[in-house]
Amino acid sequence: MTALARQSAISDIDTSRLRAIAPALAVPREQIESTFVTVGARLAEGASTLNRISKVFEALPAELQSPELEEASSRLAEVGRRAQAISASFATEQADLSQLVEVVAAADHPISNLRRTVKMMGIVAINARVVAASIVGDSDDFDVFTHDIAKLSESASTTIQDFTTVYRQLTDEVGQAARQRGSFQHDHADTLSDLATSMENALSEVARQRATSVQSSAETGRVSRQIVGRIASAVMALQVGDATRQRIEHVEAGIETLCDLLEGGTLSDDDATAAQSAIGALQAAQLTAATDAFKDDVAEASAALIDLSADASVIMAHSRSISGDDGGSPLAALSAAVRDAAIVLSDCETERGKLERVATAVLRTVGTLLTHVEAVQEIEANMRLVSLNAAVKCAQLGPRGAALNVIARQLRELTGETVAAAEAAMAGLHDAARLAKSFGAAANGDAAGRVGQLEQEATVALLLLQGVDRSLAEALGTLERDGPNVIALLGHAAETFADQAAISETMRDLALQIVAECPPVAQDLPVDLHEVISSLRKRYTMDAERKIHEQLFGKEMLAEPAPKEEAEEVDLDDLFL
Repeated sequence: MTALARQSAISDIDTSRLRAIAPALAVPREQIESTFVTVGARLAEGASTLNRISKVFEALPAELQSPELEEASSRLAEVGRRAQAISASFATEQADLSQLVEVVAAADHPISNLRRTVKMMGIVAINARVVAASIVGDSDDFDVFTHDIAKLSESASTTIQDFTTVYRQLTDEVGQAARQRGSFQHDHADTLSDLATSMENALSEVARQRATSVQSSAETGRVSRQIVGRIASAVMALQVGDATRQRIEHVEAGIETLCDLLEGGTLSDDDATAAQSAIGALQAAQLTAATDAFKDDVAEASAALIDLSADASVIMAHSRSISGDDGGSPLAALSAAVRDAAIVLSDCETERGKLERVATAVLRTVGTLLTHVEAVQEIEANMRLVSLNAAVKCAQLGPRGAALNVIARQLRELTGETVAAAEAAMAGLHDAARLAKSFGAAANGDAAGRVGQLEQEATVALLLLQGVDRSLAEALGTLERDGPNVIALLGHAAETFADQAAISETMRDLALQIVAECPPVAQDLPVDLHEVISSLRKRYTMDAERKIHEQLFGKEMLAEPAPKEEAEEVDLDDLFL
């Protein structure tokens, strides 16, 4: 058949079913676009939150190893050691205070003897006045018996009464102090030692947590790097959505071009059949390849998202291990121990103050008693002088003064006993004064300063620990608040990708429809269609598309048709036949 004859047989192919495939392809294309936009948003949100959580916990080891926390831990370790020493000193002071009570109580017996002796002096003084009145004459001067002895006896009685009153006051103060200290010792017998043990255990737990945190930071970094890699894989996999969308659009355009060509009325039946077969095969091959790539890349993206979700779970478990499986923090326990320490040390300071007041009272009272003893000694000296005068008077009276002489001798003996009793009482009270001085030195010296200093150091350390504890609490709060959301987001994204299998099947069915509408024929592609085929290739944006085109049509395809005279050359044999 000549070319002229072929041109007369214009193609009349029904393209309605073929053209319907193009809008049908728009459905999966739009589904893919919508799905990947949604997944991309979820992935961006989840990855951003996950990285923020990771950064928060990666910063914790540095904070747990900060110089400030090291200093606070050192201070608290020293607090614990010195609290043990204070506990031991309090036990010693309690024993010394009990000894003070015994020493003061021991003075009661000589003081009782002192009161009895002074009372006897008063009786003897009365007897002296009575006897003197019975023997005195108008010419006799017995003022020494009737006045001087009575006056000295009355002075001794007053002095001893004051001495006894002051002693009773001392006894009450020391006894009350001993009872208060005993009550404090009963309530806090093991508080300081237990407190020291508690702080030591808490500090050990903090040190253990530091070591765990340092080791875990490497794991956090590794998981974080994994997350970055997974995100990169997911992002690369997400590009399949845009790539598939473009490839489907190219297939749609190819189908539209084929239909327009077939409906244009410019092709013969043979050329139309060849065009339908060639261009249809190209579109079917492109759609099938896009479907296969989409299926594989979606599977890869789904796996990446599943791994991201698993990484998020790992970070949550890792972060909880830093903060404590029960959500607690060893720093919280240590902070509680420090707060208890501050309270107990404050109570210790109060008890030290009470001890200081007792020591001051004892020293003051002993000083007062010493003045009374000096008064007793002065009375004794005066009484001896009076007794000598009385002995002279008795010698002058002769036998009449024998009774008065006996009285004078009794007075001398009683005044000697008074001084001996007073000195015996003061001997024990001097021991009380020495104990009081040691108490005063303890209350005013290094021990008292340590109590106040320890309280200040504990307070400063507590503030530092509270800052770190707040950081831990905030980090854990971030984890508990955002972690489940991240896992849910990534899980939903992975599930969304799993639903893409239906889209792949739809695309594969449409590819089969294209094959059905464009069956292959054993016929070469007319040269006139080379330009159309080349124009299709120019639309491709991906190497995969161009490779498929080259596999079907070769790398070199003339874009220009053959010269017209050659194309219209007449076969004379056909003409004459």
